[in-house]
Amino acid sequence: MQQPTLNADPAELAKFSELAHRWWDPDSEFRPLHQINPLRLDWINGIAPLAGQKVLDIGCGGGILSDAMARQGAEVLGIDLSTKALRVAQLHALEAGTPNLQFREVSAEAIAAEQAASFDIVTCMEMLEHVPDPASVVQACADLVKPGGWVFFSTINRNAKAFLLAIVGAEYVLNMLPRGTHEYAKLIRPSELAFYARAAGLALQQTRGLEHNPLTRRYWLSADTSVNYMFATRKPAA
Repeated sequence: MQQPTLNADPAELAKFSELAHRWWDPDSEFRPLHQINPLRLDWINGIAPLAGQKVLDIGCGGGILSDAMARQGAEVLGIDLSTKALRVAQLHALEAGTPNLQFREVSAEAIAAEQAASFDIVTCMEMLEHVPDPASVVQACADLVKPGGWVFFSTINRNAKAFLLAIVGAEYVLNMLPRGTHEYAKLIRPSELAFYARAAGLALQQTRGLEHNPLTRRYWLSADTSVNYMFATRKPAA
């Protein structure tokens, strides 16, 4: 039987593996993730309280969000395909003594085949724009969450404003992110992500934009989804 093609871009994995040792440095290339993490965490926790829930964090990288959700009382499994990033995540969890937190090197599609309808909450943040087939990941998220459970996504819109702010501005002018972090063609419009979610059987419940002032370095949530945005979706109860 032919093995399924892995839904991952080797160049993307290599890109983040090279930076793996800097994941937990708040002044590194991952500084924006550290800065927006409290906003993401509070938004998720406000919609689907994390305490006592079984959570899967897809594309967890060095585990910044995974760690924060575990500290809210959730039982968290973070998955990624970057070996180096996962080693950093595991080491940090050990050093910090974070409870109920595990990591595993596996794809969303592979774990969906193993553990369908096993998680109360699934998060997939800043990951869809880095894979060849985002719709496949969205479907895996839908398969993994229990009926009545929540799936949260965050990604970047594809338009001229997003190109100027998220790529030219963030990567080439302000050097907030390494150059080449994002490819314009891989960015995803909200209408496209909404279509993927509906096709996977997920109902869109809430959208939020994430805005940034480069002068004050402040981030905040808003209704503006023109650049960075997040979706809260829910799988209908059985």
